[in-house]
Amino acid sequence: MPGKMSLRSVAVAQNRPAFFAGRLKKAMKGPGTNDKDLIRLLISRAEIDLGNIKDEYLKMFGTPLEKDVADDTSGDYRKLLLKLVGTTE
Repeated sequence: MPGKMSLRSVAVAQNRPAFFAGRLKKAMKGPGTNDKDLIRLLISRAEIDLGNIKDEYLKMFGTPLEKDVADDTSGDYRKLLLKLVGTTE
């Protein structure tokens, strides 16, 4: 795994918002949501650079992060995550 860690470090160093945008997309990709990763990523970046990550997410995937979070979640869980992302339903 050392090679994998090195590549991950390079990706983060080159474009941190793009790295985290990709991780968020991966957490919501396909059937089901990787809730653990989605929550961890949103909480850990909320007060640091989530605005930049949202911008990069839109550039990379063509949809706002808020829309993908809303489409992939429901109920109070959705409301909480959307507040972290900076929007409400």
